[in-house]
Amino acid sequence: MAETKKIGLYFGTFNPIHIGHLAIANHMAEFSDLDEIWLVVTPHNPFKKKSSLLDNHHRYEMVFRATESYPKLKPSDVEFKLPQPNYTVLTLAHLQELYPDYQFNLIMGEDNLKGFHKWKNYEVILENHHIYVYPRIAEGVVENQFKDHPKIHRVDAPIMEISSTFIRKSIAEGKNIQPLLPKEVWQYVDEMNFYR
Repeated sequence: MAETKKIGLYFGTFNPIHIGHLAIANHMAEFSDLDEIWLVVTPHNPFKKKSSLLDNHHRYEMVFRATESYPKLKPSDVEFKLPQPNYTVLTLAHLQELYPDYQFNLIMGEDNLKGFHKWKNYEVILENHHIYVYPRIAEGVVENQFKDHPKIHRVDAPIMEISSTFIRKSIAEGKNIQPLLPKEVWQYVDEMNFYR
């Protein structure tokens, strides 16, 4: 029997995807026991104002272009087809149904782990999935229940504090932020005239 493929799910609006996202996803693929990282493009997040969010297909296209030359990184639009507002626990159940032979794991920043106890059905997530945490500079504390949890794994990835908000604002101000975007993404943003 083939060994179960371990997939890490890295969720984001990726508006736009930048080198910080790519560095973390690639680090998880190379320096953890995950076989593949799927960058799951989230549709509209109910907590964020929608105005500055590019259409789903444009953000997916940028992730597709950014990951094309990385065999272990894959873009995913699985959440586009799920009813909104959606919760991670439902996405995980949906993926498990679609790919019963894969083991799905969550990737999140230390900052998200601090609020994880507020997630819908977080106990169900922990019961069925592992969580891989990368470091972030962030305020607040991690709940004690998550400190030494057997299913929560800390991966010593580089700290990447680049924000998509900063990138969008800088593009609107006519700044050159090319080094912060994968080349293919910069070309797409430029030719489509996004964020100006």
